[in-house]
Amino acid sequence: MNKKQRLIKGLKILGAALVLLILTTYVLTFAFINKSVLPIYLLLPLGIIGVATTIYTLFKGIKTVVSALLDP
Repeated sequence: MNKKQRLIKGLKILGAALVLLILTTYVLTFAFINKSVLPIYLLLPLGIIGVATTIYTLFKGIKTVVSALLDP
């Protein structure tokens, strides 16, 4: 895999992380707004897992982009 392909892969991963960031923020906000209704018990764990996935995806994307730019 050459540098250009690795850079494109990293940017795609960062794009997916951006989508996850927006979705998990919405899910957590929705879960906390509706405290008296059942969805908090369903959406809160889903939101927390989504945040962990978002953080992992961001670091993986940044690592891929940096390795594409700096590796010889």
